[in-house]
Parts: sequence; C-alpha cells; structure tokens
Amino acid sequence: MAMLHQAKQLVIKVGSSLLLDSNGEVNLAWLDAFAQDIAALHAQGTRIIIVTSGAVALGRTTLGHKKGILKLEEKQAAAACGQIKLVEAWQKSLGKHGIAIAQILLTIDDSEDRTRYLNARNTLSTLLNHNIIPIINENDTVATAELRVGDNDRLSARVAQMVGADYLILFSDIDGLYTKNPHQDKTAEFISQVKDITPAIEAMAGSSSSGVGTGGMITKIEAAKIAVAAGCTMVIALGKNAHPLQTLLETAHGTWFLAHSNPVNARKNWIMGAISPSGILLVDKGAETALRAGKSLLPAGILQVQGAFAQGDCLLVKNEAGQVIARGLVNYAAEEAERIRGQKSQAIESILGYEGRHEIIHRDNLVLAG
Repeated sequence: MAMLHQAKQLVIKVGSSLLLDSNGEVNLAWLDAFAQDIAALHAQGTRIIIVTSGAVALGRTTLGHKKGILKLEEKQAAAACGQIKLVEAWQKSLGKHGIAIAQILLTIDDSEDRTRYLNARNTLSTLLNHNIIPIINENDTVATAELRVGDNDRLSARVAQMVGADYLILFSDIDGLYTKNPHQDKTAEFISQVKDITPAIEAMAGSSSSGVGTGGMITKIEAAKIAVAAGCTMVIALGKNAHPLQTLLETAHGTWFLAHSNPVNARKNWIMGAISPSGILLVDKGAETALRAGKSLLPAGILQVQGAFAQGDCLLVKNEAGQVIARGLVNYAAEEAERIRGQKSQAIESILGYEGRHEIIHRDNLVLAG
C-alpha cells in the first residue's frame, strides 16, 4: 500500500457524485484541489490516466431534464452536450499547472476487439510518453444498452489492464468496503485489505447510494476482479473531501484489493496459458540470441512467416531447428509481416507506407518457452 508513492503508472476513476455539485454543475473548488494533487504526482514522473464520469449528468440541464429517468436516446444526447463541459473543466483545472490533456471515449468493443484494444493502448502509451494526461469516459453517445460497459468502474479496470497500470484508484462517496451497508447498518465493519475476492467478499457489496452515479459497490468488486487479474492493485477510497489523492497518499485509508503479480507477469502468464497461437514466425540465430537476452523481436531476424493472422494475435516463435522458443502478441498482420521480414526497422515506413512499430513482437508481449 505504501508503494503507491512509487507507482510508475496510475489509473484514477472519479465518479459523478464527486465531480458535480448539488446543482448538477462541476464542483470547481473540488476539481481544482484534486488537480493540485494530480499535478504534484505528475511532476514526480508518475504516468496518470483519469477515467471520469459526469457527461450525462452535466448534459441533462442542456436538454431541460434536470430530474427523472432518461431514455437511451436522451442519455446519448445528454452525453454529447455534457462531454464538452466535462473536458473543458478538466482542461482548465489541470491547465493551471501546465498539464496538457487528451480526450478519449471508449466502448466495451474497444476493450474486447483485439485490434481496437491494441490501437487504444498504443494511443494511450503515446500520450503518456509525451507527458499528456488522457481523460477517458465511456462513449455514451454511440453505445447501446447491450454494448455499454455499464459504468466507469469497470471501464477504469479495463483501461488499467490495457496499459499495465500498477494501481487503480476508485474515488467514491464512501471510504471503502464494509461487511454490510454502513448507511443502513451501524454494526458494519470496515474492510481495509482484500487478498482474495471470495463469495463472502462479493456478498458484502450493496447498490449505489448516489443519486447521480450508475456504479455501486457491486461494480467496484467486479472492477477489482479485472484489475487484480491483470496484476494491478486496486483501492476504493473516499473522494468527496478536498485533496483526496494527497489524503490517500498520506494515510493509505481505503479498501485495498491486492494483486498477486505485477502487470507484466500477469500479461505474460495470460499469453502463455490462455491464448491459442494463430501462426508461426521462424527466426535466425541472431534473433534467437536477442530473445533469450530479453530483447524484442525485430523484423530483421525473421526468416519465414507462416499462417493467416491479424494484428494482436498470438504466434509461436521457432528457431532454425524448428523448436518453439517463445510465443507472443504480434504487432502486424501476416501480409504486413511477410513484407517487412528480414528488413531493418527503419525501412518499415517505406515498405508499408506508414511508420509502424519497430518490433514485430515487443518484449513485454513475449514469453520464452522453457
């Protein structure tokens, strides 16, 4: 828990109930204080991604629907109106500290479709490499009831999984998980640490107590399952007071769901045990030596491409003797891999017509066999 200070990559989720005031507008005082916390951590070199709710709630007033249940098309229209206000508020607050932001809207398809997943991850990585903080929200304007993630708790967990974050922070209007609903039962006991998400832990979850948010403790537990499986420790912490991130860093008060491995190892275990290979790359001795030394697989070392695979598929890597030496997730489709095999990475742009990734398989997405 104390290691949060040393996090290299952090995903923070902020709910509508924290961001908006009683009039349904952005609580600027709270957001400015929160931005100060983010700026302090950002200045230390921590790569930060923010997943924010609030677009639908902010856009309701534009449509003239301050109260009541919105139809799907009204919710989509409200999101379109409110998203402008939402991003503008984040931009102003973080801009005071010289921090640039980028807006990204995602749907469940973007985390399930392999190509979209990789494209989204590459975009996020590029933004973070340029010290830009991505501001992410679910794309309510185009999502349907069947396709929506359903809440930003689970979306934030998907994002943490996508980028290999060390920690996921869910700021809420409650300070963590209790044995019972503390709003209804005074005997409820606070749970500070969860090592395994058991049926008993799941049974402690209740429904949302907020009038504007769509998430509750149930969705937070589901988010924890996703995050922990990806090697990301998650914490539910109180966010309604000023400077919630600073308070969490100082006190560590919240419910911590502990990951049992780091993000890279979790991804590699998944690659090794859960994915059926879609093709084969035959590599030369130089590439084999580089792979065994922990390097990425470059086009120059590929002798032969076998199979009909797409970007993001899992491939076997074999040496000249035909032995499987590794498996990993490929950055190019089969036709493109065939065109650039044996070539220097600097030649990729002239061959394919665009500047792609230098690696056929990045070392973080590659697992040695045996």
